[in-house]
Amino acid sequence: MNQIPMTVYGFKKLRKELNYLKNIRRPEIIKIIAEAREYGDLKENAEYHAAREQQGFCEGRIQEIETKLSHACIIDITKISPNNTVIFGSTVSIKNLNTGITQTYRIVGDDEADFKKNMISINSPIARGLIGKKDGDIVIIRTPGGEVEYKILKVEYI
Repeated sequence: MNQIPMTVYGFKKLRKELNYLKNIRRPEIIKIIAEAREYGDLKENAEYHAAREQQGFCEGRIQEIETKLSHACIIDITKISPNNTVIFGSTVSIKNLNTGITQTYRIVGDDEADFKKNMISINSPIARGLIGKKDGDIVIIRTPGGEVEYKILKVEYI
């Protein structure tokens, strides 16, 4: 498996989720299964089947997170000397030249992406179009709605 790029924040977030799943959620589910077994016939025991399904989802997520963390390539953007180039982890202010709207995004890993917080995945069309570009560059991004022209106003390594 290839390395998975991740910011320090994203790595900590996944570690926190893994800790929660292993130390809190897993024991809760085991307790629910034990209680459901006491109700008798497991074939018609809805609580038991629901708890087993939850256990399957929990164990699957634990395995997924452990795999991602073991293949993580942690990139601390604050330790990279700024050269005004858009890279993984950088924060970019761009202006849509068609609408005049200015937006600021941080380019992060897939697990960290949260559009409401202006954190976009490295694999998104906008991020892919911006990577490698510099302050002042004009880029054309292919989106599902067509091509959009942006000007890079500012690149920060924060």
